[in-house]
Amino acid sequence: MKKSIVNYPYLNEPVEIYERDNGHTIVLARKEGDLVNVSSWVKTGSINETDKNNGISHFLEHLMFKGTTRFKVGEFDRILEGKGGIVNAATWKDYTFYHVTLPKGENDENLYLAIDLHADMMTNAILPEDEIGAPFDLNDTNVTDKRERHVVIEEIRMRKDQNWTKVYNACNFNMYTNHPYKRDVIGTPEIISQVTRDEIYDYYKTFYTPDNITTIVVGDFDKEKVLKTVADAFDFKTGKAPKMSRNLDTPTQETKIVENRTTANTGYVMLGWLGPRAAELKENIMLDLLSIILGDGTSSRLYQNLIEKRTDAIINYADCSHYQFRDGNNFFVQASFTPDKKDLVIDLIKQELEKLLTVKISDGELKKAKKKTKSNFAEGAETVSDISETIGYYATVCDNIKLVEEYLNDLENITVEDIENTVKKYLSIDNAVISVLLPE
Repeated sequence: MKKSIVNYPYLNEPVEIYERDNGHTIVLARKEGDLVNVSSWVKTGSINETDKNNGISHFLEHLMFKGTTRFKVGEFDRILEGKGGIVNAATWKDYTFYHVTLPKGENDENLYLAIDLHADMMTNAILPEDEIGAPFDLNDTNVTDKRERHVVIEEIRMRKDQNWTKVYNACNFNMYTNHPYKRDVIGTPEIISQVTRDEIYDYYKTFYTPDNITTIVVGDFDKEKVLKTVADAFDFKTGKAPKMSRNLDTPTQETKIVENRTTANTGYVMLGWLGPRAAELKENIMLDLLSIILGDGTSSRLYQNLIEKRTDAIINYADCSHYQFRDGNNFFVQASFTPDKKDLVIDLIKQELEKLLTVKISDGELKKAKKKTKSNFAEGAETVSDISETIGYYATVCDNIKLVEEYLNDLENITVEDIENTVKKYLSIDNAVISVLLPE
């Protein structure tokens, strides 16, 4: 195995990274205490899906807990939760990850049990047909099957009834031309109702390969023993994941407005922009700082100028979001408002964007944003699960755990002029997609 180390801020020891000959990466991080975290991050999500199998990554995430060649369905959760463990998983655009946090036990017995079960689930999932449920016609009202296929479809329907999800999906879809990021991670009822067990299993074998998985163990343990245990437990029987080629989309060159209607009493608006890749660390930090200055909390510009200082109360909520992805980030400004004031609200938001350059960002605003960003980063080293998620993000989305070493220095060196240049580069209104949702 090839070993390297990363000096993770706020940890007492360097993080150790081991790359096995088969491509499987093992990361060990020391964090004093009784709790340990074991997780595996797979470099696949909706980024590797098509119009025909959109949602298969999320569906597979559900099915990974449905038994292996050694353990029946439900035993993985039952055994680990019986040891005080918290077991969960998540799917996003660039990754799917599985994790368990639990007390390490006497002589670390729970830790080694967790590694054994976790590795078995990741490498020997059987995806049983009787747990998936048979494909069916969505128009058939007599179907009463409650197996996992139907659980996922119900989750899709519940999520799509949420107004902010409708606004986001429309904005996200229209920011892209061809890139897979345009699709909703959770998929559609039409696809999930028809995808076969063979298609799901082929996807599992294609992307759950050693070179596509990073396994992370965080806690207080014997690193040499844990390393050997993980390497032995992850006995892969598959080869290498295919190298996917994707053309990056460029931002729209003129403002694109998309308007939809729903059963609601409130208006919603979201402005979205394409941004830099996640691995472009300094530019990402600058957009994080901008998000705080413009739209984070009651001291932000959006709250002060659009809510606090106005007497007409046409906007009741406004903030910013910055989503970071392997093939380019998203920056959003969103607000909810009195529906008949749509045009005024959009104009007011545009004015706040212009003010980022005409009303100079003060040293105080930048200092406060840096302090909050540094605090958020420090919180990522407080628990074994936080450390694991940060490492998993850098390993999977950025493809470079070592970037974590540069974070605080890059943050400290950012100037007001850097922020202004970032606004000019990424947040022109001409490059924005504006998604509006109004009452029917």
